[in-house]
Amino acid sequence: MTPPERPARADDDAYVVDTRNRPSGQRGGRPKPDADDAYVVDTRHRPPARRGGVPAADPDAEPARRPRRRRGRLVALLVGLLVLAWLAFMVWVPYNAWNDIARVDATPSGDRPTGGKGTNFLLVGSDSRQGLTEAQKKEFGATNAAGARTDSIILVHVSDSGNKPLVISLPRDSYVPIPGYRKNKINAAYALGGPKLLTATVENATGLTIDGYLEIGFGGFASVVDSLDGVDICVPFNMKDPEAGINLKKGCQTLDGHNALGFVRTRHTDPRGDLGRADRQRQFLAAVMKKAVSPGTVLVPWRYKGFADSMSRGLILGRDTTMGEALAIFQAMRSVSNGDGISATVPIADPNYTTYAGSSVKWDSAKASELFRMIKDDESLTSVPKGAGN
Repeated sequence: MTPPERPARADDDAYVVDTRNRPSGQRGGRPKPDADDAYVVDTRHRPPARRGGVPAADPDAEPARRPRRRRGRLVALLVGLLVLAWLAFMVWVPYNAWNDIARVDATPSGDRPTGGKGTNFLLVGSDSRQGLTEAQKKEFGATNAAGARTDSIILVHVSDSGNKPLVISLPRDSYVPIPGYRKNKINAAYALGGPKLLTATVENATGLTIDGYLEIGFGGFASVVDSLDGVDICVPFNMKDPEAGINLKKGCQTLDGHNALGFVRTRHTDPRGDLGRADRQRQFLAAVMKKAVSPGTVLVPWRYKGFADSMSRGLILGRDTTMGEALAIFQAMRSVSNGDGISATVPIADPNYTTYAGSSVKWDSAKASELFRMIKDDESLTSVPKGAGN
């Protein structure tokens, strides 16, 4: 049996097989010309065959999608790994810094105040020269002081009831009883017995239990500020103080570590003396926390790590103070910087009270006692009452 001849190809490489009269199962496979059950097979776009019978790629076909999908998955995987690495870095940096912070026993012994709601912390700025080189001592005007004293004493209250956090300055010259000693300026407690006696003195004067202790040293102020590339401070008036090593002009500006340290230390150029300095210290701490949590710090790896490392070198924590409590202190300062907290000084009756220890600060006993009672009961405050001397 001879197979039917293939029709000749046309110039456009197409050919047509006409089987219009080819009935099913007819011998010889020859079509009958008069049948009406016809079909046509058009192969004009059939791709040319390659050697071995494998068809060549059709230039008009859609490109393969599998490689594109693989690239997309690879990109997504790389992005996911980068995000995980960044999150791990964000957690590791403060954790590593936390383990490097020095500890001190700041928990008083003996009878302590009981009861109270919320959490109270003592935030102390020490003028200790420990860790400073001789060149730094000269630069910061810190060459003549012996021992360690407190330049700032701040009571921080964090509410359990959702009230605004309170940041209350206790002026370093406050004239209060010191357990085991007679009355004296409150910063004498630190010189006589360190953080433990200072905490006991604050508890005795306020009736509040101090739950955590955080101290930043003299040199720590400068290094923390420099790690942030300066902090933004509005200087209230011209400040020239050779002892503090500053010559600042009135106005808002970015202060480096040296000038920021002088800004919080000086009181000779402030007409309000120690009270004015207490206000500037709270202003400074709020500015530091605002800069520390800004995108310009958190999203820049070397600045973020530099800040954490400088904080760990400059901080001293109470032995029983937890990481959560330290974060609560920083969060309270941040709230103050955002206007969501209350910042004030304990009510004062006389800022120049004459005592055997020299000019001191006398609290307004009635208003101070009422303030500390409200703090102990965790009552909501919109402001702190001022005494006649504030």
